Amino acid sequence: MQYFPPTLENLVEHFAKLPGIGVKSAQRLAFYVLALPDEEAAAFAQSITDAKAAIHCCPVCQNLTEGDGPCSICASPKRDQAVVCVVADPKDVVAMERSREYPGLYHVLHGVISPMNHVGPDDLHIKSLVERVAAGGVEEVIMATNPDTEGEATAMYLSRLLKPFQVKVTRLAYGIPVGSHLEYADDATLMRALEGRQEI
Repeated sequence: MQYFPPTLENLVEHFAKLPGIGVKSAQRLAFYVLALPDEEAAAFAQSITDAKAAIHCCPVCQNLTEGDGPCSICASPKRDQAVVCVVADPKDVVAMERSREYPGLYHVLHGVISPMNHVGPDDLHIKSLVERVAAGGVEEVIMATNPDTEGEATAMYLSRLLKPFQVKVTRLAYGIPVGSHLEYADDATLMRALEGRQEI
């Protein structure tokens, strides 16, 4: 039995596809959007369309950016060009930047190697990382993938790929609890993890 009009059911279904949103939460969000004034609802819909049209990957680090050329971090003369921190997702860059302790650049993989989820090395931005290191100027690559099975496997895979380039490859220390995610770590934990990184 259908409780809502088809268009409302469709809206609920789309909200339910968002990560961490169940059916009940999706219904609450749908009713909230319906209660918005027309201008606010239109602005909300337009912001989604605008973001999808404007945001793309930085040609250097693969982080999210808009406009032509490198992102603001890659373009900054104040960043240490010799150190590259490898993270799985753009939200991990935000987590690292919150610590205010890391002065170098980033490389975003957009995922981790996960055979169970049919994600292999070719599905990630690994080739562009190898090209960056091969071009020279990079002295250290910090592996900052999550300390779980997939994150560890990805870090080990990348370290083997990068060893021939005579670059120092380090891993974040385990100040971050095993099995947790980088985006949820507090600033002090991230700072200790950066200070205690070790070569792998």
